Amino acid sequence: MSQINTIVLMSDADNFSNQQPINPYYHQESVDLDLAKSEHATIRELLINSGVQVISVASPTDSQDGVYTANWGLARGDKAVLSRLPGARKTEEEYAESVLKSLGKQIVHIPDGLKFSGQGDALACGDFLFCGSGYRSDAAAQAFAADTLGYKLIQLQTVPQTDSDGNPKINSSTGWADSYFYDIDLALAIIKAPNGDQKGLIAYCPEAFTAASRELLESIDVVDKITVSIDEAKNGFATNLVSTGETVIMSANAPQLASDLRAIGLNVLTPQITELAKGGGYIRCMTLTIS
Repeated sequence: MSQINTIVLMSDADNFSNQQPINPYYHQESVDLDLAKSEHATIRELLINSGVQVISVASPTDSQDGVYTANWGLARGDKAVLSRLPGARKTEEEYAESVLKSLGKQIVHIPDGLKFSGQGDALACGDFLFCGSGYRSDAAAQAFAADTLGYKLIQLQTVPQTDSDGNPKINSSTGWADSYFYDIDLALAIIKAPNGDQKGLIAYCPEAFTAASRELLESIDVVDKITVSIDEAKNGFATNLVSTGETVIMSANAPQLASDLRAIGLNVLTPQITELAKGGGYIRCMTLTIS
């Protein structure tokens, strides 16, 4: 079996907060920072115990979301395509560039005028790259990243957040269109990568995608699929997980997906996460795959 997510980059939760509501998951309740740090330490320990090498760096002091390293870029081989983030996270870009350079990565910048949410919106599955555009990333940016890193692009789009009249909502902090699935890692997860003649495996929530993207996902033959309910995806952060191909570290609030994964022989670990979710991120968000 081909292992995935062998080396990941994590920062820390020391500077985490939810003061600027840049996605629909932000609420007014305050963050228990000590508990957030404890949750983060648990995730790191579970990853290490599952055979994942974790590279640890300090989080940037001037960003509420610096704990979510998945959004720093997209890395493959000796290259990393740097993200272009919302205003509340802008200072992370220079910091992420310095960290990735220190790891020996050649930094590639997205063309001017484009948004790119890094790995949060671009999930590698062998030579394929499942991308979600329309909110934090532009399709042109993802096509650029896929071409730069040698991936075959699978371009998707999730459904928007809507108001009481059914119209798409614009986030008051970012000024961008918003979605409960603003990054694709909230709607789709890579469980196994294709390996020779063996198909890969993904888990995804059909209701989180537009009709055209659902049709495209159903037609893809390089992966087998497990479907996830809208309740577990939206309320349980079900797909925001890290899999090694043998062990899956995922939400404790998605029992059906956990059961489905265990039924096919995977080891499933389910830490309790409450505070870190207040920023609209979960386990996948806190890990940027380096190799």
